[in-house]
Amino acid sequence: MTEKINEAPIGVFDSGLGGLTVAREIMRNLPTERIVYFGDTARVPYGSKSKDTIVRYSRQIVRFLKTQDIKAIVIACNTATALAIDEVKEEAGMPVIGVIDPGAHMAVRATRNKNVGVIATRATIQARTYTTFINNLDPEINVISQACPLLVPLVEEGWLHDRITDEILMRYLDDVLEHDVDTLILGCTHYPLLRSAIKKLLGEQVTLINPAYETAKELEKMLAASGLANVRPMDKNEPYPYKFFVSDDAKKFKDFANSILPIDVTNARVVPIEEY
Repeated sequence: MTEKINEAPIGVFDSGLGGLTVAREIMRNLPTERIVYFGDTARVPYGSKSKDTIVRYSRQIVRFLKTQDIKAIVIACNTATALAIDEVKEEAGMPVIGVIDPGAHMAVRATRNKNVGVIATRATIQARTYTTFINNLDPEINVISQACPLLVPLVEEGWLHDRITDEILMRYLDDVLEHDVDTLILGCTHYPLLRSAIKKLLGEQVTLINPAYETAKELEKMLAASGLANVRPMDKNEPYPYKFFVSDDAKKFKDFANSILPIDVTNARVVPIEEY
């Protein structure tokens, strides 16, 4: 691979804002890598939509990202990973990684009593992708899944430390607690932002798995194995290494991004994604 290809950015996409937790972990763990992020803010949430719709959306986003001369793609969305990763790989023609496989592997390593909980969007839960991945690795593990459709809008409203959010979390987590899980996968990229609230409700005895972090570490391995890792440190005189695109409401995106990312997002461009 040429040096120019190694220095090409990684394309990261999500249904909206949640995938920024994945971008954050990539920035922290792969500081020499450039990123082009696309958030489909006009069509969020994905969790209540059909497979056909999510596949169509994902293909459009991949076509756009390829115009940015990327070298690899991270599907920073559990729902799109569950329902469209094969189609994304077909469309992309380059290395692709989703967020489900890395999180499932870590949960299998972490559980002690073989009771693993998964909280995610309705579409991710119905696809049973986490259950399939986990049971392929260890058929003895009991996977308890819970759809949590109200959490994404609460996170996007910024209600991370709110009594209403705590009450809704408790309703969702009741069934998980009844099954004595010792490991819980935060199976939506928005959910790591609720980690402290979830930890408070479940206690220290439950290990929380953040697929965003696990995905960044898996991406690091994939880039190295593919000969695509950028080993040259960032030069402060170089152009800004991160680009952000959305399908709607760039101001809301920037405000949210600046509340969670370790860098200052000064610009996010709106893309007419339906044209791709």
